[in-house]
Amino acid sequence: MPDSLSTSEYIFGNFQPSDRIAVLLRNRSTGEVVQRIAPVEKIAARDFQEWLTDRTQAGFDVYIGMNTLKDGAYSRTKRDIHEIRHVYLDLDYRGPEALKEIHKSDEVPNPNFVLDTSPGKRQVVWKVESITPHEAEDLQQRMAHEFGADIAATDASRILRLPGFTNRKYSEDCAVRVTKHSDKTYNLVQ
Repeated sequence: MPDSLSTSEYIFGNFQPSDRIAVLLRNRSTGEVVQRIAPVEKIAARDFQEWLTDRTQAGFDVYIGMNTLKDGAYSRTKRDIHEIRHVYLDLDYRGPEALKEIHKSDEVPNPNFVLDTSPGKRQVVWKVESITPHEAEDLQQRMAHEFGADIAATDASRILRLPGFTNRKYSEDCAVRVTKHSDKTYNLVQ
């Protein structure tokens, strides 16, 4: 099993420093939601990470948008997406078993990252290039059906958990960890 990456290693492993991305914080107790859109270099910086740590200690869950946003975008809707950088699956049921099926499959390559979000639940991420939002969503829906992932978590503007922070969705808090499984960036026409 690969070692877990730090939050900044994960961010820089997925994006270029000048890419604009969204970070979303949600407090389930109060209903408060905070979203920040900024360049990756700012989000991965120590002061921003300290702010996220403070917010998670105050009860917030922390999420990251998986695709880059256009210059001037102030939301993370599909029309705000600049470039598709990732496809992903949210394995809420049978997470470990579904992950084994993904690794054994001849239909999909090895994922780049696997996040352990809570006991038995995984988020799986592949880095991609030269893919449209429609192609990404179609591919994610087909993979979700194949591997039993959450069909509702297949939109191009999806946010996933940010590793290094706490999942507060359940009765017991869970540390979100990520492991790297591949350096490759995938293209649909390869």
